[in-house]
Amino acid sequence: MTEINAILKQAVALHQQGELGRAQALYDDVLRAEPLNVDALHLSGVLARQQGDPERALAMIDGALSLDGGRARVHCNRGVVLQDMGRYDEALASFERALALQPDYAMALSNRGNALRHLGHIDKALDSYDAALRLSPDYAEALCNRALALQSIARHEAALDSFGAALAVRRAYPEALHGAAVSLLALGKPVDALEGFERALQLQPEYAEAWCARGALLLRLQELDEALASFHDALTVRPRYARAQLGMANTLRAMGRNGEAVEAYKTALDVGADAATVGYMLAIMGAQQAPGASPSAYVKALFDQYAGNFDHHLVDVLRYRTPTLLVEALRRHLPPGELDVLDAGCGTGLCGPLLRPMACLLEGVDLSAHMLDKARDTGLYDGLYCGEMVGYLRTRPASSDVIVAADVFVYVGDLKPVFSVARLALRSGGVFAFSVEEYEGPEDFILRTSGRYAHSRTGIESLARSHGFAILEIAPSTLRQESGEDMRGLLAILSGA
Repeated sequence: MTEINAILKQAVALHQQGELGRAQALYDDVLRAEPLNVDALHLSGVLARQQGDPERALAMIDGALSLDGGRARVHCNRGVVLQDMGRYDEALASFERALALQPDYAMALSNRGNALRHLGHIDKALDSYDAALRLSPDYAEALCNRALALQSIARHEAALDSFGAALAVRRAYPEALHGAAVSLLALGKPVDALEGFERALQLQPEYAEAWCARGALLLRLQELDEALASFHDALTVRPRYARAQLGMANTLRAMGRNGEAVEAYKTALDVGADAATVGYMLAIMGAQQAPGASPSAYVKALFDQYAGNFDHHLVDVLRYRTPTLLVEALRRHLPPGELDVLDAGCGTGLCGPLLRPMACLLEGVDLSAHMLDKARDTGLYDGLYCGEMVGYLRTRPASSDVIVAADVFVYVGDLKPVFSVARLALRSGGVFAFSVEEYEGPEDFILRTSGRYAHSRTGIESLARSHGFAILEIAPSTLRQESGEDMRGLLAILSGA
């Protein structure tokens, strides 16, 4: 027994020093001599997780727990393995079991916060991180993960404070630097964000997520050669990284290297990229038929990413005028009385100040939770709902006097489903007001290389008639600037009378 304990102690020391192979050999020696050694089973599982073998890790840790189920640390490590496997409900149960055995276990509290965060229970996750930090105020991982939870609900200023606290405890903390850079980018500070990604990569050159985030930012900044190199570095570290492969394809498309881009998109699909998004990008390039609408995941990710800087970019850079022009047209045709108004695809709430004076009740719906957080900050809306517009309207028959969709249908080609549910959601005499980019051609709509749909006047008129709308006005207009040129559009005001 004394010899076994000495071998185990030596194995633990090697394990702590990062000598994983030598440590595993000694754990194996212990288990050959004593197959039911709880510590050797448990620590072999911890080591297997570090070596990227979660199945073996779980089997070893479960073996330890079958012999002694009263160790909080073992339950906590089991939860970490399950979390690595994406089995967050089971991970949460393991952390809860650890805390039942040891309520003041800061690591289990922090890890419970991680499981809750991945399950979308952000308030409970923050409570769990805060409990861990009350026990251990300098717990860098809890501070960093707390920041990630705040970041997930677009509280980027608060997230930066928490990332900063983590970095004050541990200056060389690449995950905190990367996280802070993500929030800086969301707050419209791309130069600071780029510096953050690069500092993280100096500390951890094999940080695939940071290479990918750096590439995505450089792509936005149109530094295409550098972006391509960054995505290549991400894929060198992690060859089947779908996000990086998709980023590489997007960069090749932006460079006009269309043949290579098509092949890169197909590779992205092979390694697990969202099939609808890949198909959409191929359709933009003319490599396959355009879908009826942009994929919801694509639109949500696009606007979640731009939420922090969206209004400035639209108004100051693109000279975006659609809300003002559309509401001016709407005012000429408002139904009488107190009005219940729905801002469909409300985004950050740019239409809110224009719609509020005419609305008894003003509600908004949008796919992007981060955009809705910005709209909520305006204080103008009586209700805001996160979801897909058609599905939302389908559940709201005869609920609105006015439905407004400003610059929404650039992400919807086939408007038949929208017209159907809008007609049902409007009360008698209600008004449906929307904008589209204008297309002059034989088809009802096309998907442009910009990734936005454009619609023909004749197509809009045909849809209106077939769905029982009266056409009050369809007027040409300049919606915004695009690469220094006027973007032509149509403002449509229809009545459900």
